[in-house]
Amino acid sequence: MKSIPAAPLPALDEPSALDLERYLPFRLSVLANRVTRAVARAYSRSFHLSAPEWRTMAVLGRYGAMTANSVVERTAMDKVRVSRAVARLLAHGRVTRRTDPEDRRRAILDLTPEGRAIYAKVVPLVLSVERELLGELSAEERGALDQILHKLERCTAADLSGEDDSEY
Repeated sequence: MKSIPAAPLPALDEPSALDLERYLPFRLSVLANRVTRAVARAYSRSFHLSAPEWRTMAVLGRYGAMTANSVVERTAMDKVRVSRAVARLLAHGRVTRRTDPEDRRRAILDLTPEGRAIYAKVVPLVLSVERELLGELSAEERGALDQILHKLERCTAADLSGEDDSEY
């Protein structure tokens, strides 16, 4: 059998080449994972929370009672991840789930008193990590970063109306 020679690899400046170190979705994904791990160190050991559990509690703590679908929308986590987080939070008595009186097919989630107490303890910890991370930037850089993030959030919010479970 005759072997077929391998195609040469494209040069980095060719349009078909993907320079991951400069590819925005990849960079944001890696950065988000690193930041999540840094923040998670502030609450995971003391409060035995995973990142999805904390995100769920953070949304409920900030906005109040809501459906799991609303948690999905506010966190951009997939439904399965939210469902698993809610199940663990329910099992540990950190959230409640009650039937929506206006639509009995829906369930409303809320923090329990224990969940609120944990939320109140975790918030200063995660804000401290954020201050430390942002402390590496000048005031001008922090302002520019905030503006850039707002623009990217706006343009991606309009594009992400359908389900997408891709990583980048």
